[in-house]
Amino acid sequence: MVRFGLTVVRHGETRYNKDKILQGQGVDEPLSATGFRQADAAGLFLSNVKFTHVFSSDLLRAKQTAAAILGKNRFSKDLEIKYDARLRERKYGVAEGKPLADLKAMAKDAGEQCPSFTPSGGETLDEVRERARDFFEFLCQLAVELEQKEHGKPGAPGRSSGTSGEQFVFPWTNHCSEAELSSAGSGSSTVLDANILVVSHGAYMRNWIGYMVSDLNCTLPANLTKSQLSSVSPNTGVSHFIIKLENGNLLKPNITCVCLNQDSHLVDVGAECVASKVF
Repeated sequence: MVRFGLTVVRHGETRYNKDKILQGQGVDEPLSATGFRQADAAGLFLSNVKFTHVFSSDLLRAKQTAAAILGKNRFSKDLEIKYDARLRERKYGVAEGKPLADLKAMAKDAGEQCPSFTPSGGETLDEVRERARDFFEFLCQLAVELEQKEHGKPGAPGRSSGTSGEQFVFPWTNHCSEAELSSAGSGSSTVLDANILVVSHGAYMRNWIGYMVSDLNCTLPANLTKSQLSSVSPNTGVSHFIIKLENGNLLKPNITCVCLNQDSHLVDVGAECVASKVF
């Protein structure tokens, strides 16, 4: 069996986030001072997690967040961050650089509702989901190839990451039940083939998680509400998943969500953690 961990983090706050202005792909804003503090806080929260791979959107706010998180990590500071356009935010076309209220007005005029409305020049939700599906399948293939490569080495332990259960579990133990950790297969004897960090964007992440739940039957935490599932992650909100591939079968991944949009690390940052419905 192939087993890997997947930690997904939304980028830190930008001034456009604070002012509720859509950025999408066409507005490449840096993090604000608050955004950098949030990214540092997320890094401290994840500092004891040994990552084997790091991927980030190639937009500046995500790149800066990924660098800040790695900078606080005890085990993974020297990992190369790989930038991937498939992790970019949803493209909002003519609505980019405009207030969220303008997008809502456009949707109302078209007789539609956010976030399903697609402004001129923007991506449909199906197009965003296809990007997310393609990237997730790439991660699954990566984990399978790592396991096969390690398995073929003489005297190899059979797992490439050496990521002990202790290093993996540490941040999540206060945010999910023992049953959820157990069902994720993350006991102290568990070793992962890969432990992957991904830094991306709010609307994109919501679509990706929606794909894993509706299409791949991801198991969710027992106390998660429908409202929480449909909400956009706060800036630097952390979600964690365990993916198992029986016999390397890429078509039927077994996915367990350990936590979704976790934000306890932001308590002392002093930032507004309530996310708008669309970004």
